[in-house]
Amino acid sequence: MRTDLSKYNISWYKPGNKLFIILWYFVNIIFFQNKLIPFNSIKIFLLKFFGAKLGEGVIIKPGVNIKYPWNLKIGDFVWIGEDVWIDNLAHVYIGNNVCISQGAMLLCGNHHYKKSTFDLIIGEITIKDGVWIAARSIVTNNITCKEHSVLLTNSVATNNLEPYNIYRGNPAKSIKKRK
Repeated sequence: MRTDLSKYNISWYKPGNKLFIILWYFVNIIFFQNKLIPFNSIKIFLLKFFGAKLGEGVIIKPGVNIKYPWNLKIGDFVWIGEDVWIDNLAHVYIGNNVCISQGAMLLCGNHHYKKSTFDLIIGEITIKDGVWIAARSIVTNNITCKEHSVLLTNSVATNNLEPYNIYRGNPAKSIKKRK
C-alpha cells in the first residue's frame, strides 16, 4: 500500500461558517499566538464572542493557539500556559482546576496511515477536574484524562488516564499514584 495524497478528501468535515473561521484565524494570530498581547481579559472576551464556554478564573498565557473556540468548553480556575496548542477539530472539554503547562498539545485530529487516502480521524478530548498536563506533553484524540491525573513532561497520552495516577513516557504509562 502506498499513500496517495491526491485522493485525500475531507469534504465531510464541516468545522463551521467559513467567514467565521477566517475571522477567527486573524483574531487568533493577533491576540492569542502573539506574545506581545498579555491581556487575559481580552482573550476571555474574544473566546466567548467566538462561542467558547468559559468558567471563572481562566488564565490564558501568551502564545496559545486555539483552532476553533466554538469547540471549547473550559471550567473554573484553569491555567493555559505559554505556547499551548489546542487543535480542537472536535470538542475539547476541560474541567475545573486544570493546569495545561507550556508547550503542551491537545490534538483532536490524526490520520489513518493504513489507508492510501490518509483519511482524517477526529475525536474529542476530555480533561476532568484537577488534571495537570505538564510541559510539552501531548493528549491525542478520543482520550479522557480522569480526575486529578498527571501527564508528566514530554509524555504522550494515547490511552485514557485513570484518576489519581501519574503517567510518564511515550506512550504514557502509569508510574505511581498521586497522593
